[in-house]
Amino acid sequence: MARTKEFDPEAALQSALELFWQRGYEATSMADLVEHLGVGRASVYATFGNKHDLYLKALDRYNENRDPGLLSELSQPGPALPAVRTVVRRFAVEASAEDGRLRGCFVTNTAAELGSHDMAAARRVEASWSHLETLLHSALIRARAQGELPEARDPRSLARMLLVLMQGLRVVGKASNDPGLVRDAAEQALELLD
Repeated sequence: MARTKEFDPEAALQSALELFWQRGYEATSMADLVEHLGVGRASVYATFGNKHDLYLKALDRYNENRDPGLLSELSQPGPALPAVRTVVRRFAVEASAEDGRLRGCFVTNTAAELGSHDMAAARRVEASWSHLETLLHSALIRARAQGELPEARDPRSLARMLLVLMQGLRVVGKASNDPGLVRDAAEQALELLD
């Protein structure tokens, strides 16, 4: 007869996500996970697989729950450029806030730590960035169609520039004690939308 799980796998996954987000992949051992989750090693392996499998599941969870309002914010009826500006400014504020500065973005952290040598992690990072680029691109297409963005501006190139800026804001915000650094960069980039 199969034993019943004596822990909540969803809560354990969220707890693993928090630990990986705080420490990173390499600095988190399986022993750390077992202690942090309060679950036996065999149960962790049986439920989630090895450390790498658990990390990827945590990254998937993060991507599923990340910023659920972003789609509605960038696709609301009416002028599109104010929404784009609001999103970029919010990224800058979050990147320079104490909590955001200390933890950064789990996707961006993954890109920096694993992106060059872990193809499974890199695919998830690319999917996350592609999603954000698509949302920005769609909003910028609407902005150009509504006359908010000059015809000569390329929505795809602008969306890519904003994506790179927003990820850069997260990296610099994590390493800098000067919140003005990321906020000034965001404002300068937003002038390209005029």
